[in-house]
Amino acid sequence: MKRQHLPAAIAAAAVMAMVTTAARADHCDDLAAQLANQIGGLTVGKAAANTIALSHPAVRSMHLGCRSRTVTNQIDASTEGKTPSAAFYDVIAGAAALVFTIPKKDTLNGITRCVKRIGLLRGHDIKTRYRRLNIHCTRSKTITAVTISRNRDE
Repeated sequence: MKRQHLPAAIAAAAVMAMVTTAARADHCDDLAAQLANQIGGLTVGKAAANTIALSHPAVRSMHLGCRSRTVTNQIDASTEGKTPSAAFYDVIAGAAALVFTIPKKDTLNGITRCVKRIGLLRGHDIKTRYRRLNIHCTRSKTITAVTISRNRDE
């Protein structure tokens, strides 16, 4: 009699495993949809390998990274040129404020502080922390990129 219930228990465990995996993907998709609703001109693209592509006219490329073992979420964006536009700062700060649930002013201050440090004295690869956020800024001859994340244990 116990052996008859064993396949049902295995099937139930398999269904629960699929539901929890789908719930993680839905959380990330819901977050991307919320970003698109809150930020004007932002559109949601394809999802691949725990990242969702986002697009906006002020940003060359933008990705929302979903939860992993080390970080909660991650925003990655790049723009053409050495000096980003005010619209670029606005889009990235708004997205980071929604994803990490902190005031937009704080995310804007952290991003501008990081980008302003890029230069001849400090180099073209800056890593900084601001309001428990890890902000990584890089610059090449044609592209400026910003990555914002938060450690999983914070």
